[in-house]
Amino acid sequence: MIINYKSPGTLEETRFEKIHSVIFDESKEASKIVANEISVLIRKKQKENKHCVLGLATGSSPISVYDELVRMHKEEGLSFSNVITFNLDEYFPMSKNHLQSYHHFMHVHLFNDIDIKPENINIPDGDISIDKVNKYCDLYEKKIKQLGGIDFQLLGIGRTGHIGFNEPGSNYNSLTRLVHLNYITRNDARKSFYGTENVPTTAITMGVNTIRNSKRIVLLAWGQNKSVVIKKSIEDEIDSNLSASFLQKHKNVTFVLDKTSASELTRIKTPWKVGSCNWTMELKAKAVVWLCQKTKKSLLNLTESDYNENNLSELLMYQSPYDINLEIFNKISRTITGWPGGKPGADDTYRPERALPSKKRVLIFSPHPDDDVISMGGTFARLVSQGHEVHVAYQTSGNIAVNNSDVLKYIEVYSETSPKAKKKLKDLINLLKNNNEILENTEVRKMASIIREKESLAATRFVGIPDFNVHFLKLPFYETGTVKKSSPKQLDKKIMSDIILKIKPHQIYAAGDLADPHGTHKVCLDIFFDVLKTIKQKSFMKNCWVWLYRGAWHEWEVHEIDMSVPMSPNQVLKKRKAIFYHQTQKDNVMFQGDDNREFWVRTEDRNRFIAKTFRDLGMSDFSAIETFKRYHF
Repeated sequence: MIINYKSPGTLEETRFEKIHSVIFDESKEASKIVANEISVLIRKKQKENKHCVLGLATGSSPISVYDELVRMHKEEGLSFSNVITFNLDEYFPMSKNHLQSYHHFMHVHLFNDIDIKPENINIPDGDISIDKVNKYCDLYEKKIKQLGGIDFQLLGIGRTGHIGFNEPGSNYNSLTRLVHLNYITRNDARKSFYGTENVPTTAITMGVNTIRNSKRIVLLAWGQNKSVVIKKSIEDEIDSNLSASFLQKHKNVTFVLDKTSASELTRIKTPWKVGSCNWTMELKAKAVVWLCQKTKKSLLNLTESDYNENNLSELLMYQSPYDINLEIFNKISRTITGWPGGKPGADDTYRPERALPSKKRVLIFSPHPDDDVISMGGTFARLVSQGHEVHVAYQTSGNIAVNNSDVLKYIEVYSETSPKAKKKLKDLINLLKNNNEILENTEVRKMASIIREKESLAATRFVGIPDFNVHFLKLPFYETGTVKKSSPKQLDKKIMSDIILKIKPHQIYAAGDLADPHGTHKVCLDIFFDVLKTIKQKSFMKNCWVWLYRGAWHEWEVHEIDMSVPMSPNQVLKKRKAIFYHQTQKDNVMFQGDDNREFWVRTEDRNRFIAKTFRDLGMSDFSAIETFKRYHF
């Protein structure tokens, strides 16, 4: 299967779109189809005895495409002997051997595992002297033209809307050149360079004109954090501050998206604007909440005119405005509970959780040692205070998120406890004093793991659970000692499965927050979902409910929420104090993403915003609210 280009806006549901886009449930599925299109083109060129010129991108988005191409080479005999590649960009200055160079990236993820001729690989040279850059860029352009141009160009997209490193302000006719990098772009790369300050400020990139002269262009975008820029690129007017929007003028370009990156497109966010809808309860709630926010009215104050004037008259064919308003009001208000484990002896017909058993075994999965209290600290404390048997399982050690300065601090303290300790740790102390990067050093990583364990135990003791109910799983996929993680294996699944089988919980909480900049949350959730498939037939699982939380990076939309747990001002403060026990993740956080607020600030702001949203809809006035969505397995 390949993606066939279609003129954008020809269908009613895509009438706001100026670029052809295809939406997939999962990025892996999409990547396989894109890889297949590339393989079809390569084989076609081989039959014609012609070379195939590929334009390639780096970053996280194309990795799955490259993985599939490698698989095709090894298992299906796909040869790259006729392929000539040109990479979009490279940091400058940058040694080819540097771990963060795109030269290194491409060889690790693709070139080392296929039969491409070394002389056919073209990656901008970040090693050349500054006085030779202009001439080098001219030659890069000429070489592409001499080969007849790029047959297939693979792209990603940055949060500034850049393709390649064509930052805001790039010219439509720009060619390969040296550019200055936007702060947002550099900040997004901080995890690879162990801090924004270490990311180069300049890069060599193909120009917009170079890219748009490609015969076929496919742009990949995965994840919630790309949704706004994707919407702007596809639906808004062409803007020089958004270089991806220039692709609106290309006659053979497709944006390949997953559900989350496409979530801001009109046909996804407000489908009632583009045609008739299948009005499920969730979609109806989404539409009515949107209408409240647009009209600045509470649920019970919406009128027939509000529905008619905002593309929602279709709803009135089946119900009166009064009935719709009341139905959605009841749906949302019934998610609110101060009893996340169920209220003993109460009628639970309209409550989010069951009353029985009155005392539940609860298992909270936390991808990193702090996600539990950051995302659901109020609910966590509520479950403990209401007498449930609460366990927390930290899926990874989180050791790479500990700055060397913090490790050094703790080691120096310990070294002063005895002459023996001081002598033993002397070399390690000197190593840490002279290195700011993440170290592939077993002792450093072990110490970082211990630090995060003890911070977690301090927080869970504060919440009120015994140490023996705290489990450190240290899933192997994470324990590489570097930012790059390995693919999950059977052992990861076994460790997760074993803890569930041991506890036999009535409730499981897991992180459904997939916008984290390190991607660990998604890996942990995928492992968990795979485990559920294998153990769901166990008798105890028939009485187990799964709740997904968010909060560290973004919140559930109101229409998605199945349980809302309000917090008083005192409970908000208690949650804040629990977060503070994770001292190494305060102040100078290594993997903060695009949000410069500290975790306790951003989660409080989100919790208060949800409470305000509920209040604006006509619900009770709460200080803050944590939200959950039930996962039916």
